[in-house]
Amino acid sequence: MSVLQTALQIAHAVRTGAQSASGTVQQALARIDAENPAINALTQVFHAEALARAERIDAQVALGQDPGPLAGVPVAIKDNICTTLGMTTCASRMLAEYRSPFDATAVEKLLAAGAVIIAKANLDEFAMGSSTENSIHGPTRNPHDHTRVPGGSSGGSAAAVAAGLVPVALGSDTGGSIRQPASHCGVVGLKPTYGRVSRYGLVAYASSLDQIGPLTRTVADAGLVASVIAGHDRRDSTCAPTTADDITATLSTLDNVPKGLVVGVPRQARGQGNSPGVAQALARTAEAFVTAGARVVEIDLPHAGAAIAAYYLIATAEASSNLARLDGIRYGHRATLAPGEGLGALYCKSRSEGFSPEVQRRIMLGTYALSSGYYDAYYGTALKVRRLIKQDYDQAFANGAHVVVMPAAPGPAFEIGSKTADPLAMYLEDIYTVGVNLAGLPAISVPVATETIRGKALPIGMQLIAPPLGEGILLRAAALLERTGA
Repeated sequence: MSVLQTALQIAHAVRTGAQSASGTVQQALARIDAENPAINALTQVFHAEALARAERIDAQVALGQDPGPLAGVPVAIKDNICTTLGMTTCASRMLAEYRSPFDATAVEKLLAAGAVIIAKANLDEFAMGSSTENSIHGPTRNPHDHTRVPGGSSGGSAAAVAAGLVPVALGSDTGGSIRQPASHCGVVGLKPTYGRVSRYGLVAYASSLDQIGPLTRTVADAGLVASVIAGHDRRDSTCAPTTADDITATLSTLDNVPKGLVVGVPRQARGQGNSPGVAQALARTAEAFVTAGARVVEIDLPHAGAAIAAYYLIATAEASSNLARLDGIRYGHRATLAPGEGLGALYCKSRSEGFSPEVQRRIMLGTYALSSGYYDAYYGTALKVRRLIKQDYDQAFANGAHVVVMPAAPGPAFEIGSKTADPLAMYLEDIYTVGVNLAGLPAISVPVATETIRGKALPIGMQLIAPPLGEGILLRAAALLERTGA
């Protein structure tokens, strides 16, 4: 597998017999063995299993059978998405020994499409973080500068694609965990509409916000993978009763310039917190759309400034509930008690040993927000703000904007360790992404520029946002931006 091969190219070559799945996987494994130790993007690599699967795909091709649209494509899976291969640890001591008895729906669909699951990818513990530093497997390093983070929480997935270890990786996005690392690593990251992709088999962080999506090198690959994993699933009651036909149809029109495209640029996207490179990239992106024939208009998202506060109340409240089952008795790490210690000590020790300080912090914040006497003041108010944020986006789209553009992050990748002592500074990394999750909208990060810091060119991604189930126009606008080279 050439580092420059896309998923589309690999699948076409394998399906036509021009290239073997076995050879593709062998080259991917060789690159992983050589390059992964330096960046720690992948935590488990399935050498024998991946090669055996590739051989079965080659046998199908030899018999004249079509293995599927992702035939022979090596894929890494974020380690909070259940696979029967290996462990599903969520990068936590609490689940360090957990082996899932089933595959997530998204993984089942990848396998049915001919993909080869080659590895599990590193992440912030339970997807709670923006840097992939908070992991029992150690931090992941940005392939563009090993002193910097890849972003998070899907940092392992983004770094693996950026380093050419795999052409496709699955991530999950609760508040920007696909788009922000995609920006920091210079790859494409797609967060589908909430409910587009089944969450069955995704270890829940915040159930009303979580969504599985792809990280790839190109917009076309992101669309291809989305078309495979999207669709209704009766095992997930929040999964929308829709098919992925519209996404599939869009793939053949990605080269067409959307007629009459109107791009909204929020006034709030030009914040003073943007780095010089991000500010310049936003301006150049708007100019690129105008040059391509689109109309760029300024819009207002008046409640955007409250998104971070609302998100960190809603997400942590749901995390407090979702992670309650991990107590050392029903599930998860079980502590060893000293003679005479009782049930209370078992709960306390198991959860203290099993969860890192960041996960403990979020559980406690969420528990407090849900507690008697504070529910209405905190969680209830956050839900009202969530509705206002959605209404802001609804108004922008109703007024004619087909897509909204803003940065995926306020700056390029930051240095490892530079924000771990200041949780608020870390949380503000998601300032441009959390509103999308609160509103349940589809969004994609596309690499558009670099910012040179200390002699290193660090990637910058721009985020496009569309109405619910608007993946079609989103992908076409993203492909247009990709072609402009803004």
